[in-house]
Amino acid sequence: MNNQDNQNQIQKVVALAAPVDRVWNALVDHRQFGEWFRVDLDNPFEVGVTTTGRMTFPGHEHVTWESVTEAMVPMKRFAFSWPPSAVDPATEYPADAKVMVEFIVEATERGTQLTIMESGFEVFPETTRLDVLRSNAEGWAIQSANIRRYVER
Repeated sequence: MNNQDNQNQIQKVVALAAPVDRVWNALVDHRQFGEWFRVDLDNPFEVGVTTTGRMTFPGHEHVTWESVTEAMVPMKRFAFSWPPSAVDPATEYPADAKVMVEFIVEATERGTQLTIMESGFEVFPETTRLDVLRSNAEGWAIQSANIRRYVER
C-alpha cells in the first residue's frame, strides 16, 4: 500500500520469507542495514543518538545520511527521524522539523510482515511536497526489494 493522498505518509507492507530475528537484525544492526539500504553508516543505531554516514547507492554517493534513532522495541518497532533539509537544503526549516521512518515487524506463518511507514511530509513546502513524497515512495519500493533479497538469501 502506498498512501500519497494525504500528502503526509507513505506506507509499504512487505511479506518476507525470513524469521523475525533475521529481519530485526537487518534493520537495527547498522552494518547489516547499510548493506541492504546501501549506506555507509559511521556509528550504530542507539535511541536518542544521531547516526551519520554517506549513501553508497549508485548515483547517490554525494548524499549524506543523518538520522536520530527515535525508538527500538526489540523484535517489534524501530524508528528514526531525519531532517527535511537533507533533501531540500534550499529551504529553511525549524530546528525541530523532522520526517519519521518506522519499521514494524510481525511474525507470520510464512516468516515476517514488515510494515514501513514514513510520515511528516507536511513540513515540506506545498510546492515541493508531492515531488519529495513521490521520490521517497519510489525509494521505498527499491528498499523493500533490497531488504527482501538480503533477508531471504
